[in-house]
Amino acid sequence: MIVKIVCLLLTVGSYWIFKKLYGKYKKIFVSPLLVTPVLLGAFLLGEDIPYRDYQKGTSVLTDLLQPAIVAFAVPLYRHFKIVRQYAVEILIGIGAGWLMAVFLSSAIATLFHFSKSLEHSIIPFTITTPIAMGVSEKIGGVPSVTAVFVILNAIIGSVMAPWLIKHLRIKNEIAHGILLGTHANGIGTSKAFELSARSGAISSVSMIIVAAISIFVTPWMVSHIIH
Repeated sequence: MIVKIVCLLLTVGSYWIFKKLYGKYKKIFVSPLLVTPVLLGAFLLGEDIPYRDYQKGTSVLTDLLQPAIVAFAVPLYRHFKIVRQYAVEILIGIGAGWLMAVFLSSAIATLFHFSKSLEHSIIPFTITTPIAMGVSEKIGGVPSVTAVFVILNAIIGSVMAPWLIKHLRIKNEIAHGILLGTHANGIGTSKAFELSARSGAISSVSMIIVAAISIFVTPWMVSHIIH
């Protein structure tokens, strides 16, 4: 019980501290999305704590993800007029981003001579974890491996996207939302809401559409295009 409490307090505490630091300094190396997982991983390894125990101790945080995702619908409703106005542009951006991710993962797998099982495990890496695991299993991947790649991608994407937006001087809020929602799923959408409510709403739409496309199109692509 003590270990579980310590894991929960360490997770919340480290995230809160580095979120404050990131808000003050705006530097990638103090981003809570980047630093907190590293600290937690080092702690679990150093104290020889099984991940299963950590997962049980922080299950309350996982449970909070469900209402948090539903809450994304509120700004989406408020900005629905914008979504409808730019529907074509949003769909083109999402489709292009999704295709790029699928073919990029396949190209990397081919370059490094990954097994088919591993290749199919990384193909759904841009979509939200539960759906990515389902798609992975359907196309012959390993769901647990897929989950690792999804989480890593979301963390890296959420850290790098604001940096790219700043240095490439991308000022369009719709582009911000498409970038984060298409490539960094739920974590990216949370980051999009930090940029603006409109970016968050577009990111929510992007995340949902990418998940829907992946469910229906990815298995077909793996069967007929990516062998």
